[in-house]
Amino acid sequence: MAVVLVVACGCAASSGAGSGTQDGGSSGAPVRVVTSTNVYGDLVQTIGGDKVTVYSIISDPAQDPHSYQASAYDRLELSKARLVVENGGGYDDFVGRLLQGAANPSPTVIDAVRVSGRTPKTGGELNEHVWYDLPSMGKLAERIAGTLAKADPADAPRFRHNTTAFQGELTALERREARIKAEHGGAKVAVTEPLPLYLTGAMGLHNVTPADFSRAVEDGNDVSARTLEQTLALFTGKRVKVLVYNAQTSGPPSEKVEAAAKGNGVPVVPVTETLPPGQHYLGWMSANIAAITGALERR
Repeated sequence: MAVVLVVACGCAASSGAGSGTQDGGSSGAPVRVVTSTNVYGDLVQTIGGDKVTVYSIISDPAQDPHSYQASAYDRLELSKARLVVENGGGYDDFVGRLLQGAANPSPTVIDAVRVSGRTPKTGGELNEHVWYDLPSMGKLAERIAGTLAKADPADAPRFRHNTTAFQGELTALERREARIKAEHGGAKVAVTEPLPLYLTGAMGLHNVTPADFSRAVEDGNDVSARTLEQTLALFTGKRVKVLVYNAQTSGPPSEKVEAAAKGNGVPVVPVTETLPPGQHYLGWMSANIAAITGALERR
């Protein structure tokens, strides 16, 4: 996914902490952290509480991360960061390019894809959207906590406490995924992009979208008439129970698919790439799971 690097004016911040965290007290200046999106910004804030100051480069729900134009302010914030959290896997390459030109040559950089251990399937491409993979986020939380503990040893117990609380809530969400798998495993679904596939896969749902369609939509390329016809037939023939739709990036092909699903009575579940305003990661994933469950039960 190509991301254009330009010098422009703009900034975005992430704040707030997830439930079950422990705050209060102070042993020094907060650790300055920059994350590529507010998804990771929220995770850092959940682990670090008031011991971190977080700047998330992308937090606007109307912004397509695939085409993000990094700003001079982003570069400034990176120059002051002690920790940088990026997605990796080609999703947010602008972070690496900004770091190359930043005045700060040595922040600790955590790559979420590398931490996840996720690799491409044989003959396939890597699904880099690892924040939709709950076990990967648990691993990432541990890595973030360890890095923060090195930067602020006095608050290491707090970071471990917050990580344990976060992972406990992830486990509860994973149990919900397992229940859906037991009740609806094997159900066929369609997606406009690979964005939610770790989540739907954990629920035992089978994605039958033509790979050429979702790949073209994700990359911003044209969809062939034949591929579009094959995709629309999933809805006209009612071969799928749900369409999981990336509401943050859209174009004529995905809009036609959404219209076909609605026109044929197939439930549509919108998902996004960044945190919606006012939400935290755990609540966001819980809502996504609930929405997909509700759609499956309507059919």
